[in-house]
Amino acid sequence: STANAPEDDAPTRYSRTERTTYSRYSRDANSSGSSLPSNALEKRIEELERELAKERQENARLMKMTQDKEELIGKLKEEIDLLNR
Repeated sequence: STANAPEDDAPTRYSRTERTTYSRYSRDANSSGSSLPSNALEKRIEELERELAKERQENARLMKMTQDKEELIGKLKEEIDLLNR
């Protein structure tokens, strides 16, 4: 599991960076006053859609891992029962 640790942290780091970038963009757009609010909203929607897609992929990956672990637990319980007999 330690080999997967850097991979697991990558989506979190990217999301934080993306949010920080958006926060900086929002302040710049609000201070300039010349940016169209709809353009900023469209960009934010696109960012949120990308983030949602990443989260769904991560969720699917975690669900698969959980299923694999549950299968392994079941097999190990069967093996323990056989050894106890």
